[in-house]
Amino acid sequence: MEKIVITGGKPLAGEVHVSGAKNAVLKLMAASLMTDQECIIRNVPNIKDVKTMMDILRSIGAVVELSADGVMRIQAKELSWEAPDASAREMRASIQVMGPLLARLGKARLSHPGGCDLGARPVDLHLAGFRKMGAVIQEEYGHITGQSVRLRGQEIYLDYPSVGATENLMMAAVLAEGNTVVRNAAKEPEIIEVQNFLNCMGARVRGAGTDTIKVQGVRELGGADHTVIPDRIEAGTFMVAAVMTGSEIAISPVISEHLEMVRAKLREAGAEIEVAGETAWVKGNAHILPIQVRSAPHPGFPTDMQPQFLALLSMAEGVSIVTESVYTNRFRHVDELQRMGASITVDGRLAVVRGPRHLTGARVRASDLRAGAALVLAGLAADGVTEIEGVGHIDRGYENLEQKLCGLGADIHRELTVPVEALI
Repeated sequence: MEKIVITGGKPLAGEVHVSGAKNAVLKLMAASLMTDQECIIRNVPNIKDVKTMMDILRSIGAVVELSADGVMRIQAKELSWEAPDASAREMRASIQVMGPLLARLGKARLSHPGGCDLGARPVDLHLAGFRKMGAVIQEEYGHITGQSVRLRGQEIYLDYPSVGATENLMMAAVLAEGNTVVRNAAKEPEIIEVQNFLNCMGARVRGAGTDTIKVQGVRELGGADHTVIPDRIEAGTFMVAAVMTGSEIAISPVISEHLEMVRAKLREAGAEIEVAGETAWVKGNAHILPIQVRSAPHPGFPTDMQPQFLALLSMAEGVSIVTESVYTNRFRHVDELQRMGASITVDGRLAVVRGPRHLTGARVRASDLRAGAALVLAGLAADGVTEIEGVGHIDRGYENLEQKLCGLGADIHRELTVPVEALI
């Protein structure tokens, strides 16, 4: 077991590099199963979720290699239709292999996916779409099994613009017979990445980034060579770090339009932000202003930035309101922020944050990936020493986080923890 130890109150300065987008890479890895030709994915972050997906792909027969410079090569000549239980339970993105396996092999079986406990995140929309395309889906004994001779193109309306369901159905539709239209589709930038990757493989997909995606089925796909976009959530996390510590840092590479809502809210809170090319300069203000934040599907405020903003707003001079409209259980980090001095009251999906509060170091535990990031940010701004346990959650989505923060001047390192029973 490990913990992250932070001595707070240090100003940050310099430039920090943003890794490739986790939420894009995992889906491109799944899409690589749809061809027996080699696929190359560049700018891949060395994070726990990528390693878990590598394990899943290897376990069903794909050859996967990741070099030290972030270049991944995948070739799936011979595939099994059953994904392993252990890896699938670790990560929700494991469900993304179902669409490719159904499309290429005509059958797939995996356990119900796991991942961060953010409340109810059913895969019903994925399965309903597969059923409409002609697959027979069974859910029993903790597993999902699907079979189809060949999927058929259909018009599918999503009751909610689910990112995962949109991507999964796009991939399944590429090798389906006929045309598929997905309406009320999610619009996140990562979905455009999936479309671009599939089209590089020979697919015919258009409309990603809008609420209607159209797919013309093809008989087979070839290989692809694609460079992944920078991670907008990692970039946003560093932007908040600059504001919370009253620092000025440069963050690159970024895609400006992917950060529009985050930038708007940080400016509303008093930050100074300039973007030129692929670099964002962020300068924190001595006075953080209270704001209102409501998470929503893209292009709304990203739910993956809500915990970080909750930490930020605990230092704001007044009352802020944060509403979580995407996940039902995304305020689990509140108790840990309160240990550090934050004044936050939660009522259902609404959090009232009263500030300014003087944050102080404490021993806390990360309950999920973005909650862990929020605690790191709080530790950077707090007086004294903060010890964060549950760092495995942070490792799922942030590459070399401590090293990057050290490069900016933070006092942060990782230590091994000793279980209590070992001391008895």
